Order: sequence, then C-alpha cells, then structure tokens
Amino acid sequence: MVHNLTKIRVIYADTDAMGIVYHTNYIKWFEIGRNELMRQLGFVYAEMEKTGYNLPLTKVSCHYLLPARYDQILVIETRIDYIKRASVRFNNYIWDEEKKKLLVEGYTVHACTNAEGKVRRLPRQLMDLIIKYKIKGE
Repeated sequence: MVHNLTKIRVIYADTDAMGIVYHTNYIKWFEIGRNELMRQLGFVYAEMEKTGYNLPLTKVSCHYLLPARYDQILVIETRIDYIKRASVRFNNYIWDEEKKKLLVEGYTVHACTNAEGKVRRLPRQLMDLIIKYKIKGE
C-alpha cells in the first residue's frame, strides 16, 4: 500500500512552557502528511480545489503515546486507510527520526464537497489513482 514519509523539525513555537509539543500541532502535522501523500500520488490538493472540489475534515482522532520535544526531528507517516464514494480516511503516525518510537497515531476523515459545500463523489482522477496504487476501498 502506498504511503508517504515526511520529516519535520519541531520548532520552539510548537512547544509549551515545558518544551513539549503542544497537542494541537499534531493535527497540523497530519495535514502536512496528507498533502504530501496526495502530492506523491500526483494529485495536488490546490489543483483539486481549482476544479471545485474540497475535502473538509469531518472527523479526527489523535492518540498521544510519547511526547515530542523542541528541536527533535520527527517522521510523519501517512497512509490512505479507505476511500468511499464521497469520503476518504487517512491514517497518521508520528515517529522519532529513526522510526523506532511511535509518538502519536491517529486519523482524519474527509468528505468530498463542491464549492457550495454539497457532498459529491470524489474526483475521477483520485479514484483512478486509487486503482493504480491498489489502495483498498470500502
């Protein structure tokens, strides 16, 4: 199954007074991973928006296992878990730089909508990529 690995460095602004990453930053990093995975597949999110499609977030889950700290290098791993007619779920894992310690795991679910916010089928181009890379569908 296709997946993306993206490295980031924790900056001071991402941490709390104890030097530990503030919990909401992981959701931002999930977005980075999702965008990079789609780019890797050849499906740039900004281009999809120009055609009138959006993928608004409908659900997010984040399980914090170990803290990340200031100046630490992290690896964001993102996979497509499933894709349906009008929604897609991305699984996210945030690791230490060596991928030995899993720090956070979670997922995001996105609906596909048009510019007016009405639910629509996912674009054909994305569905074709799913078939090409054999991402499981449900």
